[in-house]
Amino acid sequence: MARLLIVEDDESQRFLYQEELQEEGHEAVLAKRGKEALKCLERGLFDLIILDIHIPEMDGIEALEKIVSRYKKTPVILHTAYPEYRNQSIASLADAFILKSSDLSLLKKTVKELLEEKKRERKNEDGRRTKTLARRNENS
Repeated sequence: MARLLIVEDDESQRFLYQEELQEEGHEAVLAKRGKEALKCLERGLFDLIILDIHIPEMDGIEALEKIVSRYKKTPVILHTAYPEYRNQSIASLADAFILKSSDLSLLKKTVKELLEEKKRERKNEDGRRTKTLARRNENS
């Protein structure tokens, strides 16, 4: 089970995403503001973040900058109703850019793919660490 942070100011969408992603077997923590999202990240680790752009206190773009500078290995999906952000250079910091839709299948598919990719990367890092430790032990 993956732990997801959903940052969305619209209450009905926030709870819909939570319900849908919990049905996929994930734990979903909710935040409605950018600053609240950063506080959640300071309190615990997340496997993935779904981030709206138009959120109060600190917009999603500013939050994205802070998130990627502090939590480099946590994938971020920008999830917005505004397609014009796709071409902004800051959007390239996110691992995925998805336009909001009543059909959540693309969002769920992207969450699954990014989590699988993160799992593969972690497995590769563990393998490299094991080899490095084995070499050190051989040389001792």
